[in-house]
Amino acid sequence: MGIVLRLARHGCTNRPFFHLVAIERKRARNSGAYLEQLGTYDPMPNDHNEKLVSLNLEGIRAWLAKGAELSKPVAMLLGQAGLLPIHPTNYIHARRAKLKKATIERMAEEAAKQAEAAKEDEG
Repeated sequence: MGIVLRLARHGCTNRPFFHLVAIERKRARNSGAYLEQLGTYDPMPNDHNEKLVSLNLEGIRAWLAKGAELSKPVAMLLGQAGLLPIHPTNYIHARRAKLKKATIERMAEEAAKQAEAAKEDEG
């Protein structure tokens, strides 16, 4: 059977927490019948606006050497960690975030100009 490295969801409603596990491809994501837990990922930012990740890099390298495949979220996570090349989707997400930030800043500037123009018209 094929082995895949994927994220198994744990945690409560609206408060996800993931375990990075090596599991047989046909098993359910949260079946608990994983072969090895290789790390954790907490996507909710903490007080310092950090998303916490803990990885067993030696174990991950060992499973990749044995021919294990990666799910897309795991490939993105390992790319950001520097174990693999950066996944192309990461570049797309970064570009969208940059454009969104620029749009918000531009809208704030326009709103400030309109408010200033409204004050000048009144006075």
